Amino acid sequence: MALLKNGYLSQDELQKLPGVPTPERLAKGPVVVIECAQEIPCNPCETACAKGAIHIGENIIELPVLEEEKCSGCALCVAACPGQAIFVVDATYSETEGTVTLPYEYLPLPQKGDLVDGLNRAGEAVCTARVLRVVNPEKYDHTAVITIAVPKALIMEVRSLRRKQSEV
Repeated sequence: MALLKNGYLSQDELQKLPGVPTPERLAKGPVVVIECAQEIPCNPCETACAKGAIHIGENIIELPVLEEEKCSGCALCVAACPGQAIFVVDATYSETEGTVTLPYEYLPLPQKGDLVDGLNRAGEAVCTARVLRVVNPEKYDHTAVITIAVPKALIMEVRSLRRKQSEV
């Protein structure tokens, strides 16, 4: 299991999770991707979802299940996840770019328009991304939610960002 060996999910492990949308749903617009792979007592994502698209059930150690047809991609669940395992992706942003909405807890925050490194699950830079939106209300408890534009082929790979050295 790559998660145990490397500390991050492999593509094969990711595809087996009940919170990952199908390619057909990805093609329809913004949708949540829940990369939660450990059965631990947790359910803030289910509580945060106003559409009822995320289900864990009474046994809160179950993995979150996505009802992808109910998900609007609103991203309320992104900041609610204490494990930072929830993202929203949009493959329909443009012909060449998609978006990734992700949790971010470092300071200083990037600003709209900044160019940043898009990082994969291993922390490796895989592209230059453009910051589209930074949301950081008090109710998110110091977890900003940032949306970045990335090459469309990388929406299921980019999972974090790093500010460019010239901005630091």
